Amino acid sequence: MILRRYGSKVSSVAPNFDSRAMTEVGFTRDGQVSIETAEFEAGWERVAGHELTAQARGDVQGDVEDAVLESLNRQLNELLASLANGQALYIENATGVDQPKTRGRQNTVVVEAENRLVFEYTIDPPLRVAVMQPK
Repeated sequence: MILRRYGSKVSSVAPNFDSRAMTEVGFTRDGQVSIETAEFEAGWERVAGHELTAQARGDVQGDVEDAVLESLNRQLNELLASLANGQALYIENATGVDQPKTRGRQNTVVVEAENRLVFEYTIDPPLRVAVMQPK
């Protein structure tokens, strides 16, 4: 399970990584769990932390955007699979403050006397994920 704070509540979420949005690395509340923030902070403890980032490079912008988000999603799923019974992942990035976003750059390179674009995408700042467990 993945948890994230929304105002005065901590809710369960599902990744919503969409390259068409091209800005924030998004999550959607799934309605399975909703806990008051004070109750969550009193009843759960942080046992580990991870910073997830990804990067991709290529000649097709859409493919590069998809690749960077797929890499981030794969890392998140690996963390989920490694959780012990009762543990959860908690997204530590605050909405609007240090929200992870896809950052893109394009360069022009000359290949066999033709100009070609090369796209590079990264996730910045990193997606900060904590492993939490009940106290």
